[in-house]
Amino acid sequence: MSMMLWTLAACSDAAQGDKPWIVDRFDDVKVIRYEVPGFETLPREQKELIYYLAQAAKCGRDILFDQNCPANLAVRRMLETVYENYAGDRTTPEWRALEKYLKKVWFANGIHHHYSNDKFIPEFTEEYLLTVIETIPEEKFGAELNALRGEVCVAIFDPAAYPTRLNQRAGDDLLLTSSSNYYKGVSQAEAERYYAAQAAADAGNPEPVSYGLNSQLAKDPKTGRLYERVWKVGGMYSPAIERIVYWLEKAQAVAAEPQKTTIASLIEYYRTGDLKKFDEYNIRWVKDTLSNVDFVNGFIEDYGDPLGRKASWEANVNFMDSAACRRTEIISENAQWFEDHSPVAPEYKKKKVKGVSAKVITVALLGGDCYPATPIGINLPNADWIRKEYGSKSVTIDNITYAYDMAAHGNGFNEEFVLRAEDRDRMDRYGKLADDLHTDLHECLGHGSGQLAPGVAGGELKSYGSTLEETRADLFGLYYLGDPKLVELGLVPSFDVARAGYAKYILNGMMTQLARIEPGKNVEEAHMRNRKLICEWCYERGKADGVIEWVERDGKRYVAVNDFEKLRALFGEMLREIQRIKSEGDYEAGRALVEKYAVSVDPELHAEVRERYAALGIEPYGGFLNPEYEPVERDGEIVDVKIHYPTDYAAQMMDYSKNYSYLPLKN
Repeated sequence: MSMMLWTLAACSDAAQGDKPWIVDRFDDVKVIRYEVPGFETLPREQKELIYYLAQAAKCGRDILFDQNCPANLAVRRMLETVYENYAGDRTTPEWRALEKYLKKVWFANGIHHHYSNDKFIPEFTEEYLLTVIETIPEEKFGAELNALRGEVCVAIFDPAAYPTRLNQRAGDDLLLTSSSNYYKGVSQAEAERYYAAQAAADAGNPEPVSYGLNSQLAKDPKTGRLYERVWKVGGMYSPAIERIVYWLEKAQAVAAEPQKTTIASLIEYYRTGDLKKFDEYNIRWVKDTLSNVDFVNGFIEDYGDPLGRKASWEANVNFMDSAACRRTEIISENAQWFEDHSPVAPEYKKKKVKGVSAKVITVALLGGDCYPATPIGINLPNADWIRKEYGSKSVTIDNITYAYDMAAHGNGFNEEFVLRAEDRDRMDRYGKLADDLHTDLHECLGHGSGQLAPGVAGGELKSYGSTLEETRADLFGLYYLGDPKLVELGLVPSFDVARAGYAKYILNGMMTQLARIEPGKNVEEAHMRNRKLICEWCYERGKADGVIEWVERDGKRYVAVNDFEKLRALFGEMLREIQRIKSEGDYEAGRALVEKYAVSVDPELHAEVRERYAALGIEPYGGFLNPEYEPVERDGEIVDVKIHYPTDYAAQMMDYSKNYSYLPLKN
């Protein structure tokens, strides 16, 4: 850990001055460098493997753009052509507004905010864009893009076109009112009937596939027949998937067993689109706990689908942080103890925890739905039956959390929002440890804990499933963060670590995360809903005892925890109920909790939080700039791979668009 700290701090300070980590800022976003300590000392074969996997991780970028909205690729390429070729005045307010809009599109992988899901509002006019386009020769755009000029303008400037990427408002048709490209002309009722029929036909199968995970569900406008356009070689998104497979084959050639066979299994899945092959790949992947270099590549998470079926494309290349892995090894070794002592009902606990593995990793490259914004922890695979029979693999991404921590250092946040000096002191001393342990517990044990009741398939919670699953995992982590077992295991020095983590979590869930939401909007993103649900529920349940308190001082509002032990007990009580809801597939109970506690926003508090954030000059969102890998060849063979750390966000985005774009504008 200390070696990583030194390498990152020393190299970055020399390169970037007083703000070594932040390389760009625009709107509500900061772009942060991260470094890859330890890469230079890896064996040559592992460096080469990382290079090939990193290339594969870049090749699916267009897929995610198209999944997020059918207009995204045309908008991005139109604006990139303008950005590259415009020879006029680039200092005017209109140009700067256009440039900022393009940076936001890059960051969000489309025209909708990556967290709120609302469409971006341009601060330049349609007339200005068209005037700029007219100054550029038509051949720079190409026939396909020129033909879509009108559609691009509608997508950018018409408020009624693609208003939100993901609508989760109760009572709406969630498919027809969402702009994502997972369904084409299909209503929510039609899609639910379609997949209910598939599930019924497979009833009783102990190993069900994840129906609909890797396809667009479309409707023939003439016959009304529903059919799936599968994302595979020869199917939808084939040009990009072919390039992913090309680089995976390169990786397979240099990988050692069992990873060589695991990569071959993933390639077979990409070639066939067969979801049974995907399960076979996941089983091989989760059983491989020895390979130092690891990766995620595929259609994985379903948060972007209102029905929780379709998965966005994502990628991550990483290797073990062996020094930090001892922490997660201890947690994994004691997984059965944590399961046995969980506050959930006995019938919903796993009698025998299988295959739980966890590690701390150094990420080498981010791609797809992990880039530029990325999760700080991962727990896969997602299929409940694979988790039960084969276990799960969890990671905490240490170099990313460290970069976040360094970028936030000295920004004045704690002084502005944390009321009590003792809470600020504990956050300074134990904040990162609390965050890391909560992530470890959330990913390693939380997602992998519990079991479904007989006859429950796992998709019964529908549009509320993602929020409730993140709630369940967060509660598991919060509950055990304050358990004396962590002191016994040597993971924390005292309950003060939990105090630091609890104070920060409640502050964020009830107050400061509101800085991420536009005025007049409700909470939409699953993780934000999850945090608000937990905090508001605990506030209400503990109100009579003053467990959590609102305090007003000098005209500002603060939220403070008065009794950390009672708060931990509330986390346990809530975990018991959330696990019951998941285990029984109790849709109505889950819906009622989310709608009551997780959605609506107090407009006065919202305005205050945004004003105080703005005064600090803090962007509420952060994302990352990838390193670059350069193979060194001798006589046609790769003998080494060099790593470089770019500092130009726009240049990296333009490079990716030039060299890793394979899809047509309409798919």
